[in-house]
Amino acid sequence: MGFIYLYYILGIIMLPGIIFASVAQAKIYSAYHEYSEIQTKKQKGANVVAREILDKNNLQDVAIQKIDGELTDNFNPKTNVVSLSDGVYNSTTIAGVSVALHEVGHAIQHANGYAPAKMRLTLVPVINVFSHLLWPLVILGLIISFVAGFDNIVGQAFLGGGVAFFALSMIFSLITLPTELDASKRAKQELLASGNMDEEEIEGAKKVLDAAALTYVAALVVSILTLLRFVLTILILRNGSKK
Repeated sequence: MGFIYLYYILGIIMLPGIIFASVAQAKIYSAYHEYSEIQTKKQKGANVVAREILDKNNLQDVAIQKIDGELTDNFNPKTNVVSLSDGVYNSTTIAGVSVALHEVGHAIQHANGYAPAKMRLTLVPVINVFSHLLWPLVILGLIISFVAGFDNIVGQAFLGGGVAFFALSMIFSLITLPTELDASKRAKQELLASGNMDEEEIEGAKKVLDAAALTYVAALVVSILTLLRFVLTILILRNGSKK
């Protein structure tokens, strides 16, 4: 029971990250819904603008499709498809067009071999495998360590695997941040250069895209704090077992 109490007490470390993430999430939904009410002067659908920008960048091979959900928009480099959510696909609002162009920004990154995006894509399958192994490793490591002592090499190996996963998640978040910031930067540049938004509308787009970027900053903070919490838990338990 001591370990359970300790783990939750150390959860206090996570509070700043949880609060930050909640604020970031509220900000993106607030900005998105605010600018979902404001039409662009050009009155072009987000899918139309996205197609124009893709073609302008010689990305005729990148397809655009509609998907279900709200803010589920994404670019899949494996299938070369930009997926736009129901509320974005035909949207003629500042928010809708901005979100669509953010995903187009990812497609341009992929075509140009943007290094952080390539690194992120490489890490995705590794993260998926480790996510299924994490808690079995941690639980087995703790059981072995409690039974055989925290100096037991097998227990250390399992707990080390847990630390490695949390560290990998932090690295993934670290790489994701510049990837998302760059996609938003490309979106703003393309919107202004193409004439699909004027400078006043770009300010609205900037608020939507910057709010979205904040969620990735929050994800990085949470990843760092999660790793710190786990490492501190192990160190405290290990030192306690030696007394």
